[in-house]
Amino acid sequence: MTESLQFLHPHFLFLLLLLPVLAIWKGLTGRPVALRMPSTDDAVQVGARPRSKTGGFLLFLGLLAFALLIVALARPRLGKGSSEIEASGIDIALVLDVSGSMEALDFKLEGRPANRLEVVKNVVGKFVGERPNDKLGMVAFAGRPYLVSPLTMDHEFLSKRLESVKMGQVEDGTAIGSAIASAVDHLRDSDAKSRIIILLTDGVNTAGAVNPLTAAEAAKALGIKIYTIGAGTRGEAPFPVRDAFGRTHMQTVKVEIDEEMLRSVADATGGQSFRATDTDSLEGIYDSINTLEKTSRKLKKFQLYQELYLWFLVPGIFLLLLELILRQTRFRRLP
Repeated sequence: MTESLQFLHPHFLFLLLLLPVLAIWKGLTGRPVALRMPSTDDAVQVGARPRSKTGGFLLFLGLLAFALLIVALARPRLGKGSSEIEASGIDIALVLDVSGSMEALDFKLEGRPANRLEVVKNVVGKFVGERPNDKLGMVAFAGRPYLVSPLTMDHEFLSKRLESVKMGQVEDGTAIGSAIASAVDHLRDSDAKSRIIILLTDGVNTAGAVNPLTAAEAAKALGIKIYTIGAGTRGEAPFPVRDAFGRTHMQTVKVEIDEEMLRSVADATGGQSFRATDTDSLEGIYDSINTLEKTSRKLKKFQLYQELYLWFLVPGIFLLLLELILRQTRFRRLP
């Protein structure tokens, strides 16, 4: 809830600019005022005092009264309202491959060679930052899937969980079908208007008890769309291998990605399949998905007002009446 001072008719405030002009015209010390004359000698002295402090006081009262009345005329009010974003309702499950093959150094990050997982985490982190109004969850998988984060609007929490993702937390392998089934299960109870899975892998389904196409059919039955991304260069890629003494050597390994299976999974659910061969293409793919799955936002604004003009109107009228009474009584001018 935010509060702000507003004026319904702010153009009336320009009248305040006339008050300094009026003050100069009338004189800074006021107008000649009437004095009670107990004798004619006192009356003679009046001619020597064309202005008086009392007259200045009355002028000040009059100008202050008019200033308050002008502000009241502008209708000041305190806005008490709130605005909230109603998202379109897109729930997204991010599914990331963390198998050992993600250690391949065929991508670059900030100009230096980096393994696939390091680059994927960087790109996915940016994607999360660009979906502030969606619920996002995350599933990682190798030989079996595990939940990194449930669906949440707390993207700061999700980003921290993404940072903790690493290889070796579960047995090695590539259980693509089981990972899709796990993501589908987490989206099953979602009441969002649109539910999507973004699956990234660099291999072939070699583990798990669920066939990827069977999992895709389950997703289709629930109205869940799947986007698939195959990550890795074509041909061969450098891969770090540790010998018996713990020393790391680079070895060239063949890159195997079941693109046909990934394409079939995406097509079965109305999604799209992509291939990322470097960091730039990976960033472009997530940008494309971000564009395809736009979140339409509707701004609902509630505004309540507390009228403040009486706080200026009443004192203004009081000061104006006081100035008139004083001028006609105690400070009345001589004819």
